[in-house]
Amino acid sequence: HSDRWTKQGSVDRDAWYKAGEAGILCASIPEEYGGGGGTYAHEAILTEEMERCGVAGFGNTVHSLICAHYFNAYGTEEQKRKWLPKMATGEFVCAIAMTEPGTGSDLQSVKTRATKQGNQYVINGSKTFITNGQHANLVIVAAKTNPSEKSKGTSLVVVETDNAEGFSRGRNLEKIGMHANDTSELFFENVEVPPENILGGDEGQGFYQMMAQLPQERLI
Repeated sequence: HSDRWTKQGSVDRDAWYKAGEAGILCASIPEEYGGGGGTYAHEAILTEEMERCGVAGFGNTVHSLICAHYFNAYGTEEQKRKWLPKMATGEFVCAIAMTEPGTGSDLQSVKTRATKQGNQYVINGSKTFITNGQHANLVIVAAKTNPSEKSKGTSLVVVETDNAEGFSRGRNLEKIGMHANDTSELFFENVEVPPENILGGDEGQGFYQMMAQLPQERLI
């Protein structure tokens, strides 16, 4: 299917389910959370073999090597058990939304806000160049929960996009390479999420979580 995926700008959605059935997703996540129980070496081999077969642009590296490890490293036990098994089966495709149109990847200056209103957070803002954006059922959003602070004011907020009122996807962006990898604009307009969706359960940890994970991400 590789040539067709390249022309259409994304893999088929059911390819994620098939990858889950084959054990390709979340190979380095512990088995107790639905993963393969392997290491980054196993992930590297899977990526290498897919490239060898000409499958360029399947967003599993972001899904399994980046997003899943945010949950595994920082998620509460409830968050791990809620989201990781569905990521391992392909029921949920995950993206992480950092980059913004006006601020690029300056993570201390993100404009997206997650404002506490009663017993919920309300998210407003936009993101761009988000891998897996067209298919994502789960998005880890870098947002300001305390705009008066810089690093300490940033949190990672998890949005389940299915039926999320106020969430929308923009263009599937054209790129120089990896044409089968959907890379999208995402928009959040008064998107409501419960407090349980703050990654790790505590506000203000997002910048430190991202800084700890970015060195590994840059090796991918």
